[in-house]
Amino acid sequence: MKTWKDIIRHTTFRYIDQSNEAYIHNVPISAMVSFAIDDALATSVSDGISPPSVRLWVHPNTVVLGIPDARLPFIEHGISMLQKQGYQAVVRNSGGLAVALDDGVLNISLILPGVRHISIYECYEAMVSFVQYILSDLTDNIKAYEIVGSYCPGDYDLSIDGRKFAGISQRRIKDGAAIQIYLDVEGSSFTRAALIRKFYDVSLQGAKTKFTYPAVDPTTMASLSELLGMKLTVDDIKRRVHTTLEALSDEVVETDFSESELATFQTRLKQMKKRNEFITQNGLI
Repeated sequence: MKTWKDIIRHTTFRYIDQSNEAYIHNVPISAMVSFAIDDALATSVSDGISPPSVRLWVHPNTVVLGIPDARLPFIEHGISMLQKQGYQAVVRNSGGLAVALDDGVLNISLILPGVRHISIYECYEAMVSFVQYILSDLTDNIKAYEIVGSYCPGDYDLSIDGRKFAGISQRRIKDGAAIQIYLDVEGSSFTRAALIRKFYDVSLQGAKTKFTYPAVDPTTMASLSELLGMKLTVDDIKRRVHTTLEALSDEVVETDFSESELATFQTRLKQMKKRNEFITQNGLI
């Protein structure tokens, strides 16, 4: 597997921490809004308006669904169940399946330009090596392979001793890409996984489908705090992200969103709302 420096040649990075921000351009920041922001940033780096960027985001009690999840035969029952459990649902525009977010889950978006010359797999590997670097003083045992029984399983699941704590998805726009990872930092990954298992049970109700949805086993997942046997917080990992970015680049800048980025964001947010119409029209968020 290639490392960050094998793939990334950029020396300047933009750092955007929206993990504690409530609004962007007078719009409340939700998971739906976050995916529109990443689209805007991918467009911006593609057009050379912004340098490559790393963005941090956290959302309380949200289940992010993949496109196949929206086709579940009893999806409305599943979303209603989530709502009763205090969760909202949103269908994302990147790959993958259902993922549970809360205040103990840190999301990191790596926004890169020039991806026509970088494979999808290399972009995943860049994120893997970035996370390995972030935690290199704590463990050298982070592996990337599919964890069967986890939610949103994939070839680039990150695990320690066979238990998953992170998953990666990717979204490409023009010549830019947003590589997005969720990190279960603290709290109960078992509880998160049990919620997703119940969501699939309620949304499938035993029906046969062409698409194979995961049979979630909550014991296959754990938080970093659990896996490393130490108390880690989202704020701890945020500090490590910034320190790692400084170590891997020559310059880290923090700049406000430009007018063109905000305009693109508004357009992409409309598209996200359109994608989620079936949820909003049924009063499920």
